[in-house]
Amino acid sequence: MAHRLFLRAPTLMTQAILTDIEGTTSSISFVKRVLFPYSRRAMSNFIRDHGQEPEVRHWLNIVAAESSGQADFDILKTLWKWIDEDRKHTALKALQGMIWKKGYQRGDFTAHFYFDAVTALHKWHQIGLSLYVYSSGSTEAQKLLFSHSNVGDLTPLISGWFDTRTGGKRESASYAQIAQTIGLPPAEILFLSDVIEELDAARESGLRTILIDRSEDYPVPRTGEEILHGHQRVESFEQIPL
Repeated sequence: MAHRLFLRAPTLMTQAILTDIEGTTSSISFVKRVLFPYSRRAMSNFIRDHGQEPEVRHWLNIVAAESSGQADFDILKTLWKWIDEDRKHTALKALQGMIWKKGYQRGDFTAHFYFDAVTALHKWHQIGLSLYVYSSGSTEAQKLLFSHSNVGDLTPLISGWFDTRTGGKRESASYAQIAQTIGLPPAEILFLSDVIEELDAARESGLRTILIDRSEDYPVPRTGEEILHGHQRVESFEQIPL
């Protein structure tokens, strides 16, 4: 049985919380087993039916620049490859977001959220903390996920959304830009993620950091200084007292 960690409140100076999604508020398996396969299956018909729409063609042209050919089938093969590789490419994420929107609207699936994360987000919002999301998925996909969750619409809790158009999640400049956009000193922003390299980048820009290390997503606990790099580790949002 995992031991509950009782920690001193990390938010005495915190005015805003910036959170990742996959592996943090939501299970990795939902993205890997539901969203990615859904977009892969639907991509061909989506390009056929919507490929000449200006917004869709804009992103397809960006993919074409990195494809082996300019034909839609060459673009499709590149997109399939990127999905299989979990490539964090802005064009792929934008196209996936459009496909997922239709899936959510049809009720093909609802987004998974951990109960402890939902409870904490509501609590933090109620006490006046500003909540923000930063994910490799497009901001449009983020909003869809939060608005079609397994516990209802969570978007009213969120003050702002950030994706890779701000910059890569393992680049410190991205977090500096987010802090500037939010309008707070970096030290007053707490970043939550399951990825240590992202936490490293955020801390380099002055943000405060906590590693979310869920047993559901990481069966082998990540402990020890050589792994944690000095980041505080918790196993659920319940262990982040305010």
